[in-house]
Amino acid sequence: MQKSRKLFVLDTNVLIHDPEAIYAFARHEVIIPVTVLEELDNLKRIPGEVGKNARASIRALCAVKDSSKGDFSSGVTLHNGSTLKIVTEIQGSYPELLDRSLNDNRIIMIALDCVKKNRVVFVSKDFAVRLKAEAFGLEAVDYEKLKVSYDDLTLGYTTRVLEKSVIDTFYKQGHIELEAGSGKPNEYVQLTDGEQTTVMARFNSSATLVHKLVPPPLIWGVKPRNTEQLCAIDALLRDDVKLVTLIGPAGTGKTLLALAAGMRKVFDEGQYRRILISRPIVPLGRDIGYLPGTKEEKLSSWMQPIFDNLELLCASHGTEPADTMNWVMENRKIELEAVTYIRGRSLPRMYIIIDEAQNLTPHEVKTIISRAGEGTKVILAGDPTQIDNPYLDKDSNGLTYAFSKFCDQAISASVFLEKTERSELASLAAELL
Repeated sequence: MQKSRKLFVLDTNVLIHDPEAIYAFARHEVIIPVTVLEELDNLKRIPGEVGKNARASIRALCAVKDSSKGDFSSGVTLHNGSTLKIVTEIQGSYPELLDRSLNDNRIIMIALDCVKKNRVVFVSKDFAVRLKAEAFGLEAVDYEKLKVSYDDLTLGYTTRVLEKSVIDTFYKQGHIELEAGSGKPNEYVQLTDGEQTTVMARFNSSATLVHKLVPPPLIWGVKPRNTEQLCAIDALLRDDVKLVTLIGPAGTGKTLLALAAGMRKVFDEGQYRRILISRPIVPLGRDIGYLPGTKEEKLSSWMQPIFDNLELLCASHGTEPADTMNWVMENRKIELEAVTYIRGRSLPRMYIIIDEAQNLTPHEVKTIISRAGEGTKVILAGDPTQIDNPYLDKDSNGLTYAFSKFCDQAISASVFLEKTERSELASLAAELL
């Protein structure tokens, strides 16, 4: 074995995060502790994405076994030059502090056994387990494959300083052409002459022209309160943009704007058949079965923020709010669904809003977007700095991942909202607390 070859010991949560993780360490050795297999076997019956990924991980291992002549106990060579091995025994003697009855500790012990042979890297999505591993002298890292840097994202809109004559031409024509490579498809830009004249614009889908943004009329009583919201509404109302990612802290209007635009497109224009709204169910358990009642009754607790926004929109529609709300719901054009049950569906001509998308994994976001049928628009909204999922962070969540991967695509647009508009109190809380 070459000295540069490393041994990567994988924790269970890595395979739940990415069932193809065994192929992510080309030309190195991948160790799967038998405890990880036991945990995958226990998780495979759980409904939802966790159970789905546990089953996918097991199938991936079975596929390796079926396609190779090797043995997992001695090592199976993968197509990328790496070796996959399953370790079943703990060989060393370790202090009582490492209680062998705990799965995490048994995985760490196997990693410590491997240190005697070569350089070992313990890979886990669990920060606390990584700290414990480091305390016993292991090199411990997060799984980086489905991860992008949130801090490196191009957020919000850019600013371009132009000659005043160019801006005057822009005002007259409504658009101008900028040099190639100066922007991305559907990117928002503030044009200024460096003094008093400023105007908001948007690159077209081919990033060759910038078009002037015109404030829209009231959308179910909603109008943009700042430049960022103006950009968001433009992206939400455009039918050629099939994916919109809205990132920003609480109170910036992400959900309200997405819902208002959806009401316009579904109820007023008939562009889409229905609005489908979903939120990840994270706080006490991923499965809605912990609550009593039918699926709709279970979802009502998780979807209360959506109902709050609907009531606000209905109150501004010029009639009795309760009557408007009843009319909206009786039309059956708004569907509430758990993320768990979107997988497997085909959704043509739907306006899909995924709220709190930062609590989804990249695989879950892929599952949702891949459900979009012909004529469907998907909106992902959330705040990557406020994550409830214990195995995700601002760099590894599905919202950040989708934002990064689609930023250069002609059918997507991204907006970063920073200013809290919920109330003066909410704005001060966001700033001071």
